[in-house]
Amino acid sequence: MDDPSATGRLLELAKLDRERRKAKGWWQHSPHAGALTEYIAMEDVATRVRAWQQCLIPGLLQTPIYTRALGVSEGTWENPEDIERWVQVKQKRQERLLGPNPLRLYAVVWEAALRQLVGGPGAMRTQLGHLLDVAQLPNVSLQVLPFHAGAHPCMAGAFNLISFAEAGAVDVVHIDTIGSTVWAENAEEGPAYSAFFDQTARRSLSQVDSAALIDAIRKGL
Repeated sequence: MDDPSATGRLLELAKLDRERRKAKGWWQHSPHAGALTEYIAMEDVATRVRAWQQCLIPGLLQTPIYTRALGVSEGTWENPEDIERWVQVKQKRQERLLGPNPLRLYAVVWEAALRQLVGGPGAMRTQLGHLLDVAQLPNVSLQVLPFHAGAHPCMAGAFNLISFAEAGAVDVVHIDTIGSTVWAENAEEGPAYSAFFDQTARRSLSQVDSAALIDAIRKGL
């Protein structure tokens, strides 16, 4: 790159990104945050998160019983107390949705995530009721992509788009796979994922219709 000012700006953003990841907070004293440690540090200073999920309820919207059922199913925790600490980490994250300067969350969830009986029918009734409650917050937008929407740009996998307040800051893309975490954080990939998210959101139900579908599924359990 020949433009010294552009190069300097990229170096500045790279330094800022490293500082975000190393930021100190409650998560540093929670060894059970594990692979989420870097993500939580980024989320803590973010202004907005856009989440696309195919099979799971987004972590910021999970109830304790739902998270606990996921921890049991993973089979990575040998001690039940470790699962409870993991649940506490997930619940602590959700404080970012409250307070005087809350995180703005825009979540789009595939219908399959609402119908998968994680923890059983009772647990899912509670979880779906919680979704309806949280969706009433002014800083939370929730849409459901129904089965009948057909093909869409985000079929390849779930991801989170993290946005920051700094002028010129690029969106950071967080992608979880079964065995690893992938970060996409450059000026090309952020806008590309943002476009994929927006296109999928346009294919999704409105927030009002999404709430109606969630409620209908909840009542059918």
